[in-house]
Amino acid sequence: MSILFERRQLLLAGAAGATLALVGCASGPRYSLAEVIRRLLVAASQNAFALLLQPGGFYDHSVARIALPDRLGGGRGTGILSVVLQSQSFRDRLQRQLNRAAEKGAERAAPLIADTIRMVSIEAADEIVRGGPQAATRFLRGKMGIALFDAMLPGISDGLRLFDDQVINRAVQSVTGFDMAALGQDITRKADDAIWAAIGLEEEGIRANPQKTNDPLLIGVFGLLR
Repeated sequence: MSILFERRQLLLAGAAGATLALVGCASGPRYSLAEVIRRLLVAASQNAFALLLQPGGFYDHSVARIALPDRLGGGRGTGILSVVLQSQSFRDRLQRQLNRAAEKGAERAAPLIADTIRMVSIEAADEIVRGGPQAATRFLRGKMGIALFDAMLPGISDGLRLFDDQVINRAVQSVTGFDMAALGQDITRKADDAIWAAIGLEEEGIRANPQKTNDPLLIGVFGLLR
């Protein structure tokens, strides 16, 4: 039985090696593993943005839903809040508007992430391939730093003005020392975290079930590593 198992492992290893060689034989296996990471990140980010950029994409997904800022009561109403913010119907309406604004920021984030994946230098690709379930996402986020925040802030600020429908203005005006600029920064930080969380979950899903990508390279490599 062990002989059959070892033979199967050798065949899988040979298939994965052949797949890698087809991608980057001229530049050696390191180039091929970098291609694995790029394809993994492309698939994961495309899947994530396909969800987030739908109408209600942030609000309808628990991993991405933007909570109210702490200054506006966070996830619950309390006695110290203004009367308007203690209304659950108002708070629900406000949260939906803030999540719509996050979608405007994500529209700017998607092409920036795609460009970065295409251009970024990938070091220690073998470690990322064999790393944890979200290793590639952590690598990319580390490379981008605050670039995503900077890119999204103008779009989210525009979204807050576009979608306020009196709700956002009433909320901000009810809290002393809290203005639209502070609200925009809060929502942008949360949208940044939400996007990376969504991409990370998609990466994790691809590693666990690479067949769903229909990509022979990802299937060959992550099918072998499972």
